[in-house]
Amino acid sequence: MQELKGQGLAFVEIDGEAVEIELEKGQSIKVETGSVGMYESTVNMNIEMVKGFSNVLFGGEGLFLTTLTGPGKVWVQTMPIQSMAGEMYPYLPTPSKR
Repeated sequence: MQELKGQGLAFVEIDGEAVEIELEKGQSIKVETGSVGMYESTVNMNIEMVKGFSNVLFGGEGLFLTTLTGPGKVWVQTMPIQSMAGEMYPYLPTPSKR
């Protein structure tokens, strides 16, 4: 995680589309940890391990979920790097056989 402060322009790399969500005080959302793009300093972030053996194996989100609690804005990326790599894999060149 990097903290941005002060005046100026910042370029931030987000994979997929950035979805901005305004959380009210005490309002929470749970997202896949890799989907967290950015959040304001007023937002509380908590990472927890997914409960339940079948959820870990078949849930599709991985082992961890992130809870973001407002107030403040969060930006969620729609295609975390692991998903993007999976989408690109079929198009990568394969080694040629001699």
